[in-house]
Amino acid sequence: MALRWVKRACYRLSETFVSSKPASACPAQRLPNADLQSIDAPLSSAAAFLVLTVKNDAQSISRVRAVLAHNTDDLVKGVKLRANGARFICNVGISHRVWSELTKKPMPRELRPFKAVRGATHEAVATEGDLLYHIRADSMDLIVEFEKLLLEAFGASVTAVDDVPGFRYFDSRDLLEFVDGTGNPDGLGLPEATLVGEEDADHAGGSYIVVQKYLHDLSTWRGQRVEEQEEIIGRTKFDNVELPDASEGQKSHKTLCTITDADGEHPILRDNMPFAVPGLGHYGTYFIGYSRHLWVIERMIERMFVRDPPPLHDRILDFSKAVAGVTFFAPSHEFLLNLDE
Repeated sequence: MALRWVKRACYRLSETFVSSKPASACPAQRLPNADLQSIDAPLSSAAAFLVLTVKNDAQSISRVRAVLAHNTDDLVKGVKLRANGARFICNVGISHRVWSELTKKPMPRELRPFKAVRGATHEAVATEGDLLYHIRADSMDLIVEFEKLLLEAFGASVTAVDDVPGFRYFDSRDLLEFVDGTGNPDGLGLPEATLVGEEDADHAGGSYIVVQKYLHDLSTWRGQRVEEQEEIIGRTKFDNVELPDASEGQKSHKTLCTITDADGEHPILRDNMPFAVPGLGHYGTYFIGYSRHLWVIERMIERMFVRDPPPLHDRILDFSKAVAGVTFFAPSHEFLLNLDE
């Protein structure tokens, strides 16, 4: 099944290069842009996480639908042309609340609002969000230009509730100074883990997205011994070697975020980015996970905040507070292009 979806994705990308038809000839037949809805794009030097709410009136819904179906694709292409070969990629996610009104299509089977999780000590909060723009680029100027043009296209139909610029920190480390995303799937395992398949044919090629915004207490974290930090994370700090999983008692962050069942391990794709405003003392990580199945990320968050075994929560939460949480579905590019049909 994985190979089938890899072939299908490769075919979609190849259409961009082999067809001679102009992209603007007919909106319903425009060619897919490989830089829009590219779930498996590699880590970039800069990123932004733009979360929007949509106004509830019919005029706003209509305008947002048009921006999703036409303007987003055109703006990505326009910025890419001005980028002088630099990387620029954008993924769009749609929430449960506005899915039916915006798309007029059946709901993805697992799409539902973010489930707040309250543990004995910490809470994974649920916050507002109807649209997610996950933007990746080689430099922040491309992201700023795209967001400026995008928000002009949306006009008064949306309200920005969060806009977090992220940056690559040395060798892909978070601000706790550990390498992030080492468990990401690759090769044939990447589409198998992230892209919806035949189990929900109407939404094949799409992906569930969960985002969370974490703020770090760096001064307290840095007060811990390196060995203690490594036990909490589950890997060595400097050479990024995994430590053995604990079979009982307190488990590491790595172990709690590894979801297994009778079918084996269920990995997700993390494209997390650090963010910071040093002058205000704000340091954090913007978590973003892509998955073929929403329940995998939901179980991971539950294990971190509540159980396995309760009340032994993930100790990284003693230093990192969740201040936002939203769930989206990123449909395929073809799905977006056909929204206004």
